[in-house]
Amino acid sequence: MVDPGCIYTGINEKLVKDKRIQTKLINFSFEVFNADGMKNGEVTKVVPLEIKINEYKEQLEAAVMDFNKTDMFLGHN
Repeated sequence: MVDPGCIYTGINEKLVKDKRIQTKLINFSFEVFNADGMKNGEVTKVVPLEIKINEYKEQLEAAVMDFNKTDMFLGHN
């Protein structure tokens, strides 16, 4: 899902666990809030990703977050 209000690209923690995707710890943490302002946790890990759309490629780090039913949000970072 592309979310124009989402600052960071995020990946669902459950997907990361289920697919055994390798994560890396970050040197800092930050809180995550839903659109309604409710706190949704704290990010301490990221997943390195390569996003490819047609011929365009970009390296990203997706913050590992607890999403309900969405596997991933593409933010505008």
